[in-house]
Amino acid sequence: MTANDDNGPDAPALIPADTRAGFVALIGVPNAGKSTLVNAIVGAKVTIVSRKVQTTRTLVRGIAMEGSAQLILVDTPGIFAPKRRLDRAMVHSAWSGAADADALCLLIDARKGIDDEVEAILARLPEVKRPKILVLNKIDLIAREKLLELAQAVNAKAPFEDTFMISALNGDGVADLRKALAARMPPSPWLYPEDQVSDAPIRMLAAEITREKIYDRLHEELPYRSTVETDQWQIKTDGSVRIEQTIFVERESQRSIVLGKDGQTIKAIGQAARREIAEVAETKVHLFLHVKVRENWADDPARYREMGLEFPRG
Repeated sequence: MTANDDNGPDAPALIPADTRAGFVALIGVPNAGKSTLVNAIVGAKVTIVSRKVQTTRTLVRGIAMEGSAQLILVDTPGIFAPKRRLDRAMVHSAWSGAADADALCLLIDARKGIDDEVEAILARLPEVKRPKILVLNKIDLIAREKLLELAQAVNAKAPFEDTFMISALNGDGVADLRKALAARMPPSPWLYPEDQVSDAPIRMLAAEITREKIYDRLHEELPYRSTVETDQWQIKTDGSVRIEQTIFVERESQRSIVLGKDGQTIKAIGQAARREIAEVAETKVHLFLHVKVRENWADDPARYREMGLEFPRG
């Protein structure tokens, strides 16, 4: 049952002959729990999680193995009514990810149910000619009878092949969902090494981790339109890494917020980011953060290319 007959000491790892691989797009409104679910299915942190809405900007791919199947999970930006250019780019990115996937999961926060934003997604779903699965998240926070009513109501509005009720945060129902998704993947060689958990470059993931720590620390004070870029990634002779990152904000007043009194806020952000980047990079990290004002960065096409987004004209 394997594609490899040579079992000698120098033989490559055995790969099942009946391998499957495919893309699963997770769509939903902001804060439905998509990033938390991607991390739960993968079993490692590959995308940032924040209370602040619209923190996922690009199509972040996490990679999970389930038996002989490889799932490439696409954590899309939250779908919402776009007001600014960056908003429009994020929503376009989300729907593009859905259209390109082998299967689509609509994630709904069970506590919030069907609001206007969910209604708008349900109305557009028929345009996506892909197998669709309904995932009701945060089920630990809602009564069971209300959960069943919500499942019936959503299925009455759009055709879903299956419905799963989960808690991405504590893992309830996640294993069953992962198995169901694996069964739906088409026959294919694996697209990535089986021990790889993301296709995001480590420099990009490091920048995203720092951005997450900014939101954790400054959830109320700072608009979500700030960004982080990794300027330098230098491997030192002792194996440690020196990282320099720049936090870009749009106004001088925001720069003062990020720095904090006597630099205490930026120091706390740096310490939290350094610890997590070190876990991901599996080495000691020396992190240096700089804060700069870049007015109207959200209207700069080059910034969109760095984030993997299409720049909306007009």
